[in-house]
Amino acid sequence: MNKLRSSAITQGVQRSPNRSMLRAVGFSDKDFSKPIIGVANGFSTITPCNMGLNKLALKAEDSIRKSGGMPQMFGTITVSDGISMGTEGMKYSLVSREVIADSIETACNAQSMDGVLAIGGCDKNMPGAMIAIARMNIPSIFIYGGTIKPGKLNGEDLTVVSAFEAVGQLASGKINEKRLIEVEKNCIPGAGSCGGMFTANTMSAVIEVLGLSLPHSSTMAAEDYEKEVSAQKSAEILVDAIRKDIRPLDLMTKESFKNAISVIMAIGGSTNAVLHILAIANTAGIDINIDDFERIRQKVPVICDLKPSGKYVTVDLHNAGGIPQVMKILLNAGLINGDCKNIEGKTISESLIKIPNKPPKNQTVIRDIDNPLYKKGHLAILKGNLASEGCVAKISGVKNPVLKGPARIFESEEDCLKSILNNNIKAGNVVVIRNEGPVGGPGMREMLAPTSAIVGQGLGEKVALITDGRFSGGTYGLVVGHIAPEAAVGGNIALIKEGDLITVDAVNQLIEVELSDEELEKRRINWTKPIAKYKKGVLSKYSRIVSTSSLGAVTDLEE
Repeated sequence: MNKLRSSAITQGVQRSPNRSMLRAVGFSDKDFSKPIIGVANGFSTITPCNMGLNKLALKAEDSIRKSGGMPQMFGTITVSDGISMGTEGMKYSLVSREVIADSIETACNAQSMDGVLAIGGCDKNMPGAMIAIARMNIPSIFIYGGTIKPGKLNGEDLTVVSAFEAVGQLASGKINEKRLIEVEKNCIPGAGSCGGMFTANTMSAVIEVLGLSLPHSSTMAAEDYEKEVSAQKSAEILVDAIRKDIRPLDLMTKESFKNAISVIMAIGGSTNAVLHILAIANTAGIDINIDDFERIRQKVPVICDLKPSGKYVTVDLHNAGGIPQVMKILLNAGLINGDCKNIEGKTISESLIKIPNKPPKNQTVIRDIDNPLYKKGHLAILKGNLASEGCVAKISGVKNPVLKGPARIFESEEDCLKSILNNNIKAGNVVVIRNEGPVGGPGMREMLAPTSAIVGQGLGEKVALITDGRFSGGTYGLVVGHIAPEAAVGGNIALIKEGDLITVDAVNQLIEVELSDEELEKRRINWTKPIAKYKKGVLSKYSRIVSTSSLGAVTDLEE
C-alpha cells in the first residue's frame, strides 16, 4: 500500500482516538478491518452535467458497503463551461481541473483511504479526477455521470452548440429572434453532459479506454437506468480491485495512452483531449508528448459521424455499440494494443471477445474501417514560426484545410466576438485571439462563442481562427488552438500585427507568419511582457505556476 496510508486491510485503522472519529460517522467494530474507500462526489446543481450525480453516488456508496468496503463520501467542485462561456468566469474552467485534482488527492491522502471512486460529469471533472488518481496510485475507478439526450426542435437534434451558432445566425440575418429563443429553450432537455462528442464525452471515452471505468459506461445517458446499474457494478469492481491490488499506474501505460489517442481520433473527439491526455500522462510519469498525436493521426481514420461536425450525438453512438465497438474495429485493424489491461484485470482483447467485428448494419454512426469519414485523424499538430512547441488544429468537416490570409488581431475573446457580430470579419481573414493562454488569460478560455458565431454567419469554411487559448469540444471549422509558446511569455504570436500574412496549413502541419527571423527579433526588442491581470486569488496563483500548454498546462511539473 501507499506509504502515506495505514491500510485498513493490512493493519487496521490506528487505535484511539482515530477510531472514535470513525465510530461517530457510523463505523462498528467489524468495519475497521474493511477497506476505506473515498467516494469523490461531484454533485452540483450548478450545471445539468452534474445534477444527477448524487443518485449515482448513493448507489455506489450502498454497493461498496454490500461488497465489503467502508465508503467515505466527500464533495468536489465543478463549474459550468456552458454558463461561463464567453465571460471572465471561463478563466476558471481549466483552473477547476487542478482544484478538483488537488481536492481529491487531499481528502484521500489525509484520511489514508485505500481506494477512491470518483464521480463526475462536466468537462474538467474527468481529467481532474484522473490527475489525482495518477498522483495517488491507489485502486481507483471513475463513474461518468452520463451524456445528455438531444434536444428536439421540429425533428432536429439540438445540442448546446446549437444555441451558440444561433447567435451568429441571428447577427447575419439568417434567423429571427423567435427562432433563437426556440433553440435556447429546447437544446438542453435535462440532466447530463453536453450531448455531442464534445469534451466531457471525449474524456469519458478516454477513461474507458485507459481501463479505469467499465466498458460501455462512457456513452450511457445520464437519465437511463443502466447508468445506476453501472454505478453499482463499478463499486463492486473497485472493492475487488483493492483486494487484488490493481492500481492505476498498472493500467496507465504508454500503450494504453496510445490506445486512448487512437480512439479519440476514430470518434472525432475534442481538441481538449490533447491538453488533458498530456496532463494525465505527465502526472503518471508516462512519456507521451504532443508529437505522438500527429504520429497516431496519420494512421487512424475517423470512423464515427458525430457532432459537432457530424450528424449524430453520443446516445446514438451508445446504441450503435459504444466505445467497445470502436475499439474492436481498431483492434482488428492493428491500431490499438490488445494486451493493455483494465480495472477488472482483463486485457482489452479479453474484454472485447463478445463485441462484433463489424458495426451493426442498421446504423450509420460507426463506419467500417475501410469506409471512414476521413482517412486520417482530425486533430492535427501544427508547427512553425508561430508555434515552435506546437498547436492543435481540429479539421473534421473542413473542406479546405489550408488558408492564407491577413491577420485580424484581437487581445481578448470579447473584442473578437464584438467584431464578428458587427460583421467585420470577412472571408479569407485569419482571426488571431491572443493573451488567452494558460499564463496570459490566465486559464486558457475556450473560444466557443467566436467560432460558433463565425459558423453561424456562414464563414466556417472561409475564415481561420488561431489562438493561444482553447476551444470547446463543440467547436469545428478551421480552428487552431493551444499555440505555444503563448503570447504572455513572449511567443511569436505576441509579435504579429494587423495585416501580417499568416498561413494555416493542416495538410503539411504548418502554421507560420510571413516574417523573417530578423523582423521577428526586431519586434521582440519592442515587446513588453503584459502586467499580470490578477494580483491575488486562485487565478494569480495559477498564472505563476502553470506550465506551457504543450505539456498539458499542469501545475505540478517537476523541476
